[in-house]
Amino acid sequence: MNIDKEIKNAVVYLLIMLATFISFQAIVILIHEFTHSITAYLLGVMPDPFSIVWGNFFTMTCWDEGVQYSRLWATGFGVEGAITGIMPLVVHAILIICGLYLLISGILLKNKWAFHLVFWFIIVNLMELFAYMPMRAFSLHGDTGNFNHGLGLDPWLLFIFGTTLVLVLFYYLLVRAMPGMYVVVADGSRLIKYMILCFSAFVLFIWGSGLRVVLYVYPDPQWMIGLLGFAAFGLVIWFCRPDMPWVIEAEKRVTEAGKSAN
Repeated sequence: MNIDKEIKNAVVYLLIMLATFISFQAIVILIHEFTHSITAYLLGVMPDPFSIVWGNFFTMTCWDEGVQYSRLWATGFGVEGAITGIMPLVVHAILIICGLYLLISGILLKNKWAFHLVFWFIIVNLMELFAYMPMRAFSLHGDTGNFNHGLGLDPWLLFIFGTTLVLVLFYYLLVRAMPGMYVVVADGSRLIKYMILCFSAFVLFIWGSGLRVVLYVYPDPQWMIGLLGFAAFGLVIWFCRPDMPWVIEAEKRVTEAGKSAN
């Protein structure tokens, strides 16, 4: 591919990628908060599911589902509070699994932009899931803290289960779905492949978790958990880079699957 043309295509895709991410981040925030409030409403512990507190769509700050958890604990609605707290994470996991199925099954191999949209929707949902499990599994507040408090659980149970689930989802994303992005969306452009990888890792491990934990939790010692996000970013960039032999082989399999689908 001509170098000038490749750079031009990369710039265009970068703009599309950023617009897609910003849009999906806003959508996923709304899904998250309204899942809280609608769950509370259906369980009979919130009179109005639309009374969420609106925050900043870009920085993801100042949002609140409007559920009065302290009142739930005081009035004996611990189970309802726990379900309300954890339900958005369950929804994120379901959306990720459904999206991964679409990408890995080969259904979208012939539809570049559908593949693109599903991939980034998965990324934003997984960003949210990783931000809670494992990053905030031991938090005394927030979704995970409310779940543990409502059921009286040891945080280690949620940490072990949540971390295992997230690691499995990362495997399918990075090992099974990412090579498909390289073939279907990058279409042979090494520059676009690295853009997809670096921006995905940045969103998942630094923007959604590392920075948020370090900046908002400090000076609580738990801020150091945010450093795991920075470490994960480096490891993923190194082991999943397009030049790795296993990635090249995975791309070949995706290409062959695409030919078979003709």
